[in-house]
Amino acid sequence: MEPVLVIMAAGMGSRYGGLKQIDPVDEQGNLIIDFSIYDAIKAGFKKIIFVIKKEIEKDFREVIGDRIANYVETTYVYQELNHLPEGYQIPLNRVKPWGTGHAVLSCKDMIHGPFAVINADDYYGQDAFRMLYHSLISQKDDEKYHYTMIGYVLYNTLTDHGHVARGICSVSEDGHLEGIKERTQIERKGATGAAYSEDNGATWTGIDASSIVSMNLWGFNESILRELEERFCHFLDTEVTDNPLKAEYFLPSVVGELITEKKAFVQVLTSPDKWFGVTYKQDKEAVTSAIAELKKKGIYPDILWK
Repeated sequence: MEPVLVIMAAGMGSRYGGLKQIDPVDEQGNLIIDFSIYDAIKAGFKKIIFVIKKEIEKDFREVIGDRIANYVETTYVYQELNHLPEGYQIPLNRVKPWGTGHAVLSCKDMIHGPFAVINADDYYGQDAFRMLYHSLISQKDDEKYHYTMIGYVLYNTLTDHGHVARGICSVSEDGHLEGIKERTQIERKGATGAAYSEDNGATWTGIDASSIVSMNLWGFNESILRELEERFCHFLDTEVTDNPLKAEYFLPSVVGELITEKKAFVQVLTSPDKWFGVTYKQDKEAVTSAIAELKKKGIYPDILWK
């Protein structure tokens, strides 16, 4: 069965106040998501599932979806706060989405084979999509689940304009993921260094800038959907009870649980590419320059969608 690409886009535009306010990253008006879709199609993906909020569907189709539909099969899934198991209710005053695990779980009725997962507003690079596609067409579950993660060198994912959150990965000598530690405040320190803080910047702890990090670029079999569904109630009963307004059901956390329980093998493939994203509005200039350079090298045509 052909792998499907799931693009988590429910929060897209929230930092700008709307989809129409998102700045393009080239003179042709393309967004970062255009380059990811272009790379995915080139790697072999033939179908895309966009995970969005229902209220942004009209704008999403106008800004992104309708023109992409001319080049690849597209479908839409809604990630909504009220998509909860029977007997559960949205906590009073909760507006924050349920997180990446819930975003993928929202696709459970649409996926019947291997699939990839990406963030909508991250640039991953062509090598990443090639590696992931080839992994998906060959990986099969046996007595354990077999998944794939594309990892990036930490330093290649940092911004000059503030701190970022990253999942720091422990990887075995044979290239399997052993665990992920979420660090919510990591900054670049000097020309080659990095450090993280757990007390809002009062103190900093050095971290190996060559560490491998997760940027939510995953390859799964549909077995992950069963696990996400089975574990969601536990999340609601525990973490949401303790933190009703902000607790999130993180996809990497569920993967980490499966590794700890020895239910899953996760192959880590390291991308040599530099990650790009607009974590802060000041990042936009660097992303635009990077895209222009990639076009100059011939990696992308001047006009993506002809």
